[in-house]
Amino acid sequence: MIALDTNVLVRYLVRDIPEQAEAAQGLLEGLTLEDPGFIGREVTIETVWVLERPYRFSREQIADVLEELTAVQSLIFEARDEVAQAASRFRRGGPDFADLMILAAAERVEASPLYTFDQTLARVPGTVLMGAPGT
Repeated sequence: MIALDTNVLVRYLVRDIPEQAEAAQGLLEGLTLEDPGFIGREVTIETVWVLERPYRFSREQIADVLEELTAVQSLIFEARDEVAQAASRFRRGGPDFADLMILAAAERVEASPLYTFDQTLARVPGTVLMGAPGT
């Protein structure tokens, strides 16, 4: 197994630097079930940020990309189920992807509710806004 950095995924997806895009494509296409590529949680979160901010991908486009990548059997995601859950919520708007990954991780270990000062995140079921009456 090898590990993939954010910039490899971004070059593969965006294709803005042809030489690097070609190298990234060759690397990803060479992955197999026996010799897969690992994508860490931080790489996933950073990739979403890069696609959203500098490249102006829509939430819909980003969710589509995540769904496509998590379906590739030769890619091992550190938190595949959490990525899928966060991508589904991200598509609908609201909190940023990193916050949705935090919520998905909490739910995975049955830690509920998630307490937060983030008013946008607190609108998602399973969260409690700190500073609200009774918190």
